Amino acid sequence: MIKLGERQTLKCVKKVDFGVYVGTEEEKVLLPKKQVPETLESGDEIDVFIYRDSSDRLIATINQPYITLGEMAVLEVKGISKIGAFLDWGLEKDLFLPFKEQTCEVVKGKSYLVYLYIDKSNRLAATMNIHRFLENATKYQKDDTVTGIVYEINKKIGAFVAIDNEYYGLIPAKEMQSDIQVGDMVNARITDIREDGKINLSPNKKAYIQIDEDAQKVLDVIKEYGGELPYGEKANPEIIKRDFKMSKNAFKRALGHLYKNREIDIQENSIKIISK
Repeated sequence: MIKLGERQTLKCVKKVDFGVYVGTEEEKVLLPKKQVPETLESGDEIDVFIYRDSSDRLIATINQPYITLGEMAVLEVKGISKIGAFLDWGLEKDLFLPFKEQTCEVVKGKSYLVYLYIDKSNRLAATMNIHRFLENATKYQKDDTVTGIVYEINKKIGAFVAIDNEYYGLIPAKEMQSDIQVGDMVNARITDIREDGKINLSPNKKAYIQIDEDAQKVLDVIKEYGGELPYGEKANPEIIKRDFKMSKNAFKRALGHLYKNREIDIQENSIKIISK
């Protein structure tokens, strides 16, 4: 039986001018001539992947796609049309990602985590709605550092992360960095492993480590300004995000740490490094 979206070993049943047919006499599919090994003869077996060509006909290829049926992979957007996006999955015909299967507005050139499925029209398609395909992890421990890709964002709940493209993770809204986007790869610390196996994450390190790093970042930026910032701790959050790549709360914690250690002087409209 020929299986759409899967790699399988099929028999060469007929040679023609434009390629060979593989499968059985009752059910066969074309392997185009440019894909046929010179040594392949009728009766030989060959490993192929089955998908549909631009005319919506089943076709075989010896090329290995980046994703097969029932798998997840990070794929790049090659183009966008009125009906959806098209992804590079390593084959001549791009993979279709319908609008209704997108969790955000995708951007050409950016990559997203998708799952490959067969739609109601018996065509291969991709979806970014991967939540139900992720597993609950048991191999991690609290404070482990993991890597994952953001596949959906709900501003009230947080950023949903696929850890190792396989396990469910969540960065709660209170832990989210303001510039995080769907498709971003993140390194995060496990803050909690729930009883159901789902994992809560934080992109920040433990507080005492994070505040030291943030404080050093603040000092480095002040030095870039010549030793004195042209604004105080009540600066607009957008300015803080622009200069320090951190939230206003993180910025104020770092300032408090530096002020306590007598490394800076804070005025209403300036923050200055104290010379030692």
